[in-house]
Amino acid sequence: MNVQELSQALASTFSSQLQSNVVVQNDVYGEVTIEVMPKDALAVFTTLRDDAALDFDQLTDICGVDYSEYGAVEWETESSTNTGFSRGVEPATSARLRFGEDIEPTNSGRPRFAVVYHLLSVTLNHRLRVRVYCDSEAVPVVPSVIELWPAANWYEREAFDLYGIIFEGHPDLRRILTDYGFVGHPFRKDFPLIGHVEMKYDEQQKRVVYQPVTIEPRVLVPRVIRDDGRFNGPEEASAEAEKTDA
Repeated sequence: MNVQELSQALASTFSSQLQSNVVVQNDVYGEVTIEVMPKDALAVFTTLRDDAALDFDQLTDICGVDYSEYGAVEWETESSTNTGFSRGVEPATSARLRFGEDIEPTNSGRPRFAVVYHLLSVTLNHRLRVRVYCDSEAVPVVPSVIELWPAANWYEREAFDLYGIIFEGHPDLRRILTDYGFVGHPFRKDFPLIGHVEMKYDEQQKRVVYQPVTIEPRVLVPRVIRDDGRFNGPEEASAEAEKTDA
C-alpha cells in the first residue's frame, strides 16, 4: 500500500488512540508519522506488529528528542562581522549556558521530551514513524517495547543515557555510551557544550580522577574574505602597487 492508504488504514484501526496522523509526500518518497500517548503506546505497538494488514515486524530505530528549544535560531544573520558572533559570550538559548547558570528553556508549545520509533514491514514494504511524548518533563517515562521487539534493548538504553528518558519495564536500563559515574544527560538542550567535568590520570593517586572543566568559552569569528588588500603578503602588495602606478 502507498502512504495515503497506510495513513487511512492507521486512522481506521486506531480511531481514538492517535493524537496525530501526518503524511508527507513528494516526488521522491513518502512517509507517515503518527503520535500516541504513553498510556496507549503498548496497545498501539502490539497492533502495529500483529495486525496482518500492518505487519510491522521490524523496529529499525528508537531515538529521544528534546524539544525545549525547538525553533530557536542562534546563527541567523544577514551580514558578516569582523568582531565575531557573540554566541560564545551571550548565548541566545540555554544550550550554550555554562554549568551553574540559570536556564530559561524556550517554550516550543509542546511537551519537552519525546521518543521516536521507526518501524518497517518487510513483507508489505512500508515504513512508519511513531512519536510518543512523555507526560512529565521532570521524570520522562514511556513504556519499554523490548517484549515486542528485542532490538529495542540497546536503543532504549541509549535514549536513557543521552536524554534521561526512563523506559518502564526495561530489564536492564543502564548507561551504554557514557561512564557509569557520568553526571547528567549530554543530549539534553540544557547540558553545557563544555560538559560538567573532565577526567585525567592522576600520577599521585595512580588512577583516573574527575575535576571541573578548565575549558573557557571562546567567541568564534567567521573568516570574511575582503577585497581591500589588507591581508595581502609583500609580493601581492607589490604587484598591486605596480598595477596602481600603471
